[in-house]
Amino acid sequence: MIKFILKKIAYGFVILFGVVTIVFFLQDYSGGNPALLAGGNHATEEIIKNIEKDLGLDLPLFKRYLLFLNDLSPISFHNDLPESHLYLDTAKYSGQPLFDVGENMLVFKYPYLRRSYNNNRAVADILWDKLPNTIILAFSSILIAFVVGVFFGILSARYKNTFFDRTAFLVSVTGMSAPSFFSAAIIANVFGYLWSEQSNLPIFPLVTMLFAIAIGLITWITRKKVAKFKEDEQKMTLKRIALWGAKGLVFGLAMWLVYIIGYSIFGFENLPLVGETIVGPGTGLSPTGQLMEMNDYTGEQEYHWENILLPALTLGIRPLALVSQLMRSSMLDVMSEDYIRTARAKGLSENKVILKHALKNAMNPVVTATSGSFASLLAGAIFVEHIFDWKGIGHELLNAVTNSDLPLIMGVTLVISAMFIIINIGVDIVYGFLDPRVRVK
Repeated sequence: MIKFILKKIAYGFVILFGVVTIVFFLQDYSGGNPALLAGGNHATEEIIKNIEKDLGLDLPLFKRYLLFLNDLSPISFHNDLPESHLYLDTAKYSGQPLFDVGENMLVFKYPYLRRSYNNNRAVADILWDKLPNTIILAFSSILIAFVVGVFFGILSARYKNTFFDRTAFLVSVTGMSAPSFFSAAIIANVFGYLWSEQSNLPIFPLVTMLFAIAIGLITWITRKKVAKFKEDEQKMTLKRIALWGAKGLVFGLAMWLVYIIGYSIFGFENLPLVGETIVGPGTGLSPTGQLMEMNDYTGEQEYHWENILLPALTLGIRPLALVSQLMRSSMLDVMSEDYIRTARAKGLSENKVILKHALKNAMNPVVTATSGSFASLLAGAIFVEHIFDWKGIGHELLNAVTNSDLPLIMGVTLVISAMFIIINIGVDIVYGFLDPRVRVK
C-alpha cells in the first residue's frame, strides 16, 4: 500500500511540474513587457530596469525558468548577495536557512508567487485571504449536490420508469444543460431581489395539482364501478393521491415557467389564471452578501451563513444532476447482482437491501464524480462569484484577467491545478483502501 501511495504522489508531482512549465512559458510568450505592467504608466526608466532585474527579465529564458522554479519550490537555493538573483530578500521570501551548499545556502520557505501588478501585494497573501471563501462555497455546493443527488438517485432506481423517475431525469438534463452564469442570474434575481421582502407564489401549479387529484378520483371511482381492479388497485391510498397531485403540480410548474419566460423575454400577455400569484413570506436573502460582514453598530465581524445559500445552490445544480443520474445508473447495475437476489431471498425488505447491501457498492462512481466536481467547482466558480459578488479566488481571477495581472493569474492557475491533483490523489488512495483491485492495477 505504501508503494501505491508513493507512486500516486510521484505522478502528482510530475503533473504539477508539467502545469508549472506550461504556465511559465504561456506567460513568457503572452507578449508585452511585464515590467511595464508592474511599474504602471508613470514608472521611470530606472524603476523599469529594477523591476526587470527583480523578475529576472535580464536573464536568458532557461535561467528565468530555473529562477521561477526556485521561487515556487519550498526548498530552494539562495545567497546573501544583494546584486544576485538568488538573494534571500526577506521582503520576498519567508523561510529558514538550513545549511550552506557551496556559495549558496539551502532554504526552507513558503513558495513565492511574486507580486500583483495591480496593487503590488504578494499573490500568496491575496490567495490566502480569498481561498477560504471559495473552498467554503465549493464544499457547501458539493454537499448539497451529494446529499440531494444520492437521495434522488436512489429513489429513481427504486421506482424505475415511473413518473418520478422520468421527472428526475428531465430535471437532471435541464440542470446539466443550464450554464452556471444563466442559473446564477435567475436565482439571484428571483430569490435575492424579487422575493427578498415578499414572495409571489404562483396559483396555477396549485390549481393543476387539485385538478389532477380530482380527475384521478373520478377515474378511480368510475373504473371501480364498471371494471374489476387488480388486488393492489382496490384500496384508495395516500400514495396514489400524492402521485396524482405530483403529476398535476409538475405539469403546472412547467406551464408556469414557460409563461414566465415568455412574459419576461417575449412580452406575453398577462393571462388571468396563469399569471395570478399569492403573497407569501420573503426569503430575506441578499445576492451580494458575504460570509463575514462588518456590523455597523458594534464594529465587529459577524458570520452570515444565510448569504451562502444562493451561490451554493447555483453551483450545486450541475453536480447534483450528475450525481443523481450516476447514482441511479449505478444502483440499477448493483441491484441486478447475485448477492442482491440472495438478500431478497432471505426475506429482507427492499429498503434494507438498498441501504445495507446495494448502497455501499453503488457509491464508487458517485464518489469519483463528486471529487471531480468539487475540484472543478474551485475553478468554475468565476461567474457565480462575480454575479453574487462573492469574494473568492474566482472573483480575483476575473479582476486579474481584466487588469492583465499576470502574476495573480498564474498564482490562481497553479493553486487550482494543485487542488485538482491533491483531490485526485486522495480519491485514488481512498479507493486503494476500499478496493484492493485498484492497488493491483
